[in-house]
Amino acid sequence: MNARLDHRNPLVFDTHELGRRPGALQRLSRSVPAPSDLGITGVIAVPESAPVELELRLESVMEGVLVSGTARATAEGECVRCLEPLTREVAADIQELFSYHDVDDRGRPKAEPGDDAEDEDTLFVEDGLFDLEPVLRDAVVLALPMQPLCQEDCAGLCPECGVRLADEPGHHHDAVDPRWAALQGLAETVKDGEKDDMDGAGFGTDEKQEK
Repeated sequence: MNARLDHRNPLVFDTHELGRRPGALQRLSRSVPAPSDLGITGVIAVPESAPVELELRLESVMEGVLVSGTARATAEGECVRCLEPLTREVAADIQELFSYHDVDDRGRPKAEPGDDAEDEDTLFVEDGLFDLEPVLRDAVVLALPMQPLCQEDCAGLCPECGVRLADEPGHHHDAVDPRWAALQGLAETVKDGEKDDMDGAGFGTDEKQEK
């Protein structure tokens, strides 16, 4: 086996049974544990080791093996408006061609893996094996919402105190126009001053009466 691919990895598939005759077809169903960081980091993702259900169709073509099908899993994240935890069922479409390395008339590769003669973005069948993980990762990211919501009409959080508005539909704060805030403070100061003057005046009158 090629040292780069481990046939024991559940996301590594063996194509030897499929063969290289164009038109040959193989259907596979496999439940695999999710690899780490399968999703949008910090937003929503399929938890590591959570089950991912694969339904795949492997077809032999002249250039390599065409892989198509779906991946289904449950993703977890939090609402971008109210920050409540949420779960989403995700169904990701998969379609990718895993190419054979170019070979000469003796069946030897014309270019080694990673050689500049081959496209860096091309995925290859290595000794009859291919790794589905990078394809699965890209497909799941595309299928997940970039801004997940607990519900479409989520009202979010109160910008004043942070309370979840869905829990308190009538929640509000009395708005004070900042242009009047200074005058309101001045008015309160004047009232306090008048009160002190009245208290002082009353105290003086009482003293005179006592004398």
